[in-house]
Amino acid sequence: MTPVLPLALGLGPPEIILIIVVVVLLFGAKKLPELARGSGRALRIFKAETKGLLDDDDDVKDSEKTEAQLQLDAQRRAEAAQRLETPVQQPVHPVHPVHPVQPVQPPVEQPRPDSDR
Repeated sequence: MTPVLPLALGLGPPEIILIIVVVVLLFGAKKLPELARGSGRALRIFKAETKGLLDDDDDVKDSEKTEAQLQLDAQRRAEAAQRLETPVQQPVHPVHPVHPVQPVQPPVEQPRPDSDR
């Protein structure tokens, strides 16, 4: 007798069969191929778009850039260097310091005149 190994998420064969039966009952046997086809198309589109984004993010070599792009890059580098060299300006309106709160003294008890005397 061969041991049955549990699959992902602790699901064994009976649980997987139950899940498949529930999916077939919910969607119907005719809809399952359509759902799978639609999911496959969506994944292909997603993969293509992701690849396109990664290709767009690749740096273009300086030799392939136009003169205008090179000038724009130089201008941005100069502005960034200037921002690093410029000291931070003080706020226009000075911030008033918070006055420390004086601790409240408990009232001193006055001796009562003894009514017993």
